[in-house]
Amino acid sequence: MTAVSAPPETPGVSRRLLGIELLVVLGLSFGMSGLGALISFVGSLTEPAELGQQVATLNGSRAPGRPWLDLAWQLYYIGRGLMPVVLVGYLLVREGTSLRVLGFDLREKARDFGRGTAVAAAIGGSGLLLYLGAQAADFNLTVAPSGLPEVWWRVPVLLASAWENSIAEEVIVLAYLLRRTGQLGWSWPAMLITSSLLRGSYHLYQGVGGLVGNIVMGVVFCLLYRRWGRVMPLVVAHALIDTVAFVGYALLAGHVSWLPTG
Repeated sequence: MTAVSAPPETPGVSRRLLGIELLVVLGLSFGMSGLGALISFVGSLTEPAELGQQVATLNGSRAPGRPWLDLAWQLYYIGRGLMPVVLVGYLLVREGTSLRVLGFDLREKARDFGRGTAVAAAIGGSGLLLYLGAQAADFNLTVAPSGLPEVWWRVPVLLASAWENSIAEEVIVLAYLLRRTGQLGWSWPAMLITSSLLRGSYHLYQGVGGLVGNIVMGVVFCLLYRRWGRVMPLVVAHALIDTVAFVGYALLAGHVSWLPTG
């Protein structure tokens, strides 16, 4: 068993600067997303309609009726979403290491894929049940994972979006955050709580179910990352969960009675 321990303090960089660096990275990525999700949720609560009757669309069209322009925008936002990961990689190189220190590499492809598949199967099913229950109880908005038109690039873009979400979230919110807070001398419970709450915060736009479900997912992912010492299995798990949600919704919406479509 590989355990993630607190990494040594970065030579030549004070804890104060590491803390500022962490705030900057989060401010450019999921910290601001959490704030935006809170504002969105307040807006949903103050709408006349119940939460379950409102729709949160993921991967929506950005240029309706103009498929080539829409595709350009989709690829732009996928690329932009990965830029904070590039920044983290650069900061780790400045530290004298690389993303490999987080276990973000292809050295253990078969093991990472096997572990990721098992995690996705366990979390995906329970997450779907939580969502359906929360949506039926009006604690959650109706989530539409795909709002893309039926064009040839719809599925490839949904797959790319799933991997972009997974890489960005797991590298930053899980592995990088735990590394930096460890270098800042935080206790393991504080690190776990911070990462899990952050993960839940930027899903609050979906409702209480999205918040709670992703906090639980964050706790599980933190524990598995601490045990395995590699983020790649969690990247795989997250990508598979999102792939099933995005592509499955695009193919099934309107064709099965149990899937809310708003």
